[in-house]
Amino acid sequence: MCQEALQHHGLSVGDVALFVPHQANLRIIQAVAYRLGLPLERVAVTIHKYGNMSSATVPITLDEACREERIRPGDLVLVAAFGGGLA
Repeated sequence: MCQEALQHHGLSVGDVALFVPHQANLRIIQAVAYRLGLPLERVAVTIHKYGNMSSATVPITLDEACREERIRPGDLVLVAAFGGGLA
């Protein structure tokens, strides 16, 4: 779905400054990053700090990335979530 969303808007993974995925588990995050062709340096990961907090994982991870200045004005951020209510 991430690749489809990017293609729909005429973008590629190379345009993405940071990927903020749902924090279900580290192996899933790594596998999605690999499939997208994104180096882990461009993937926000907080699962090791907070665990899987259900629907709160994306906004908390996004907030942390902003506080760490990993996102700058004008950056393209790819956000992916799944779970109850999103499927």
